[in-house]
Amino acid sequence: MSEAPQHPAEYRRRRFLNWFPLGLTYATFYMGRYNLNVASKSMMDMFHLSKAEFGIIATAGFWTYALSVMFNGPLADRIGGKKAILFGALGASLLNLVIGLLFLNGWSTKLIVGMSLLYAVNQYFQSFGALSVVKVNAPWFHVKERGVFGGIFGIMISGGYFLAMTVGGWIMSTLPWYMVFLIPSGAILTMFLVDLFLVKDTPKEAGFENFNTGDATSHETGQPPLKLGELMTRVFTNPVIVTLAVSEFCTGFVRQGLLLWFVPFLSEVHKIAHGSTLFTIATSGITVGGILGGIICGFLSDKVFQSRRAPVAFIFYLAQAASLFVLGQTASPALAAFMIGFSCMWIFGVHGMLTGTASMDFGGTRAASTVAGLLDGVQYLASGLTGFLMGHFLDKWGWGSWTYMIIPFSLIGALLMTRLWNETPLKKAAPAEGTLEEHRPLVEDEA
Repeated sequence: MSEAPQHPAEYRRRRFLNWFPLGLTYATFYMGRYNLNVASKSMMDMFHLSKAEFGIIATAGFWTYALSVMFNGPLADRIGGKKAILFGALGASLLNLVIGLLFLNGWSTKLIVGMSLLYAVNQYFQSFGALSVVKVNAPWFHVKERGVFGGIFGIMISGGYFLAMTVGGWIMSTLPWYMVFLIPSGAILTMFLVDLFLVKDTPKEAGFENFNTGDATSHETGQPPLKLGELMTRVFTNPVIVTLAVSEFCTGFVRQGLLLWFVPFLSEVHKIAHGSTLFTIATSGITVGGILGGIICGFLSDKVFQSRRAPVAFIFYLAQAASLFVLGQTASPALAAFMIGFSCMWIFGVHGMLTGTASMDFGGTRAASTVAGLLDGVQYLASGLTGFLMGHFLDKWGWGSWTYMIIPFSLIGALLMTRLWNETPLKKAAPAEGTLEEHRPLVEDEA
């Protein structure tokens, strides 16, 4: 693997002006996506919805996202990340505006069907977010810079959880509840305008030279976009990427299993309401936990495990299981509020490591969006099961079953990481005992 280049100060400054707006944009996407989670308890009470009925709305969005992100990955690889993020931002802003205006005007009929449709279309546009971020950043960062960068970028994504959960909770407690959709609409539109002027797809477009990023397609720099058939064949015949996809299915169930239901859990089990101190501790903990998880994951991966992602993910999967067990068992409202954020530290660390960093590593600059789309897509297929299905079982069995439904997926994820223990991009050496057989890189070196 090639060594990371020493970038001049001018390049680093321009790179900051590229990824920082992207990070803020993705944070506002989260504000316009997880507003449904924040409003969940209020919507169920206001419109007399069961958990299973509310879960239908969430599942419609999750599964639309899952299918969209898989199809839109190859599209973003062909049209470029900037066009993709602009298209997604404009659509997500419009859909949040429509939802907010409908509730402003007293919408209450055919709510499940109508809200499922609107939230699903919102999720279609949201699906361009992660793809675009990965696609744009891949040419700007060497593979040995991406672990630490993933941690830094994770801080900005965690800012999205702060906007959605903490600021969203404040909106719910102090303003008309439908503002939780209208305010994100304006925030996303603002970032659309910023990205339009600042974001560039490659260093060359910003006046710098492109360079060898050391990833799976780095030796193909300058070649035209891959055709769809070739792109999909290379992705789905790579055993490392397929294993990562199964792992992200587990991540999706754990992540959304917690995020979708923690607000009604805190309200019904621990009597923690929007705007209260303990609610703020829980929602701020999601942000702080995400920041710490991303930083720790990136540091351990690049500095301790020589840019290997699987060992860190293995540790974090096991920590997820332990944290969720404590969350489900505690009778203390304060500890429950704290454990929401503490659990998210381990969950978001893995999510950023696999969907963000590993997709750039093993997808390379030419297939980064396709791989990110695959990993994000299977994650949201699993997320869909946390909607209507988990909602049904929560109605039937109660909150005592909640974390026990999630923990097995963390343990399966840890087991899968043992299969990728020594994998890195373009690894040529024979694998260590207990790993996959030597995999063919996503793009073979024809030299």
